[in-house]
Amino acid sequence: MSISRREFIGGAAMGGLAAGSLSADSGKTPLPTRLLGKTGAHVSILAFGAGSRFLMYAQEDQAIAAVTKALDMGITYIDTADDYGQDHLSEKRVGIAIKGRRDNVFLATKLTSRDGDETRRTVEASLKALQVDRLDLLHIHSLTTADDLARIEAKGGPLEQILKLRDRKLTRFIGITSHSDPAVLKTALERHDFDCTQMALNAGTVAMMNGDRGMVPNPAMQSSFETLALPVALRKQMGVLAIKVFAQDALVGQAAAEKLLYYTLSLPVTAAVVGVPKLQHIEDNVRMVKSFRPMPPAEMKQMSTVLSQKNKVALDRYFRSHVDA
Repeated sequence: MSISRREFIGGAAMGGLAAGSLSADSGKTPLPTRLLGKTGAHVSILAFGAGSRFLMYAQEDQAIAAVTKALDMGITYIDTADDYGQDHLSEKRVGIAIKGRRDNVFLATKLTSRDGDETRRTVEASLKALQVDRLDLLHIHSLTTADDLARIEAKGGPLEQILKLRDRKLTRFIGITSHSDPAVLKTALERHDFDCTQMALNAGTVAMMNGDRGMVPNPAMQSSFETLALPVALRKQMGVLAIKVFAQDALVGQAAAEKLLYYTLSLPVTAAVVGVPKLQHIEDNVRMVKSFRPMPPAEMKQMSTVLSQKNKVALDRYFRSHVDA
């Protein structure tokens, strides 16, 4: 699929208009929602990330209060994983918080193991921790390299096994996530018909083409999830979840938090998955999302050029070895 950056951003901004039109905040306005690709599900465009930021709540009651607050404020998508904390800690805390509210939650977790024989056992442990009998979405967690993809695709491996789990109704949908190599994720999405995918999308790691605002040729700067993997996911009508909106806070202070969030939400994604280590952050994020309007393409271009020139190489290097657990 060939698409110019100008066409891509222009279409992205137009695609966000429907969500933006719902976002005028009167204090009681519901969070805007978007369709999660071909799944048919509609979820809030702000998702609750139950990874490393969630694990900063030292006490269980604090963590449960955070999930409860998020749900009370209209967040309907919760993202966790089997390796977020020891012994499924994140999943256990999420499970307690959503008890009695399951029908109003789109619940996603992730499978970390590359051992196909362990897949069903691990997923059953996740279901037990979450206190549910079925997931809405099960991702293969954190695709890294071509060799990693080969392990996932191997006969009897995790991909084959999660397809069986979907057939057995233990999960409604399946997906794959990555924050380290957009080219490998692009390959995975081209080869397989996932329902959803989750990838790093922020204004500081956008590919810069030769000539962009004085950029010099640099192969390390010429690929990104936004330009390589995202178009494939859209062509195949996958639901797209954006992560690393603030790049593990590396971009905070270089641009306003709301601008960073709005950049990502102005892309053709379903939702931004954001970790919230403080209750106030939940309120702040909800307020920002309710006031969301798609950024003009020119503003997106300017913002991503400035931030990527300063940050892309270092952030790409960091995320290659980063594990959000």
